[in-house]
Amino acid sequence: MRTATDGIDGLDGTDDFAVLSARLTGFDGAYLRATGLVEVYRSVAEEQLGADLLERLLCERGQRPGDLVDDLLDAARAITLLWYTGSWPGPPPFVASPRAYAHGLAWRAAGLVAPATAPAGYGSWAERPAEARAR
Repeated sequence: MRTATDGIDGLDGTDDFAVLSARLTGFDGAYLRATGLVEVYRSVAEEQLGADLLERLLCERGQRPGDLVDDLLDAARAITLLWYTGSWPGPPPFVASPRAYAHGLAWRAAGLVAPATAPAGYGSWAERPAEARAR
């Protein structure tokens, strides 16, 4: 029997988790991998859900999220929330990584950059953009 750490493709399950995450979030797997958080979030999910429940969810990754029931649906919701907010819902809730806030999918979905994470830094919103000053 395959375990959550084996993965369908014989790897550590990270690729399977990326595929599942793409289905749950609606974001492309390549974009999720580019955040550098797939392995971190997979580890958090395995620790919080347990290897057996995560394995069951990975085996169901071809199903529509709305078709999942009970503990699988709760697990899918927790992983989706993790990707969008960078926080595990708990109890107790916690931030999964120092980089999680800046890479939360909620910012990207809204077409925004997380406040205080852009190169201009904290307080940059108080300054008028350079192209607006030139007009």
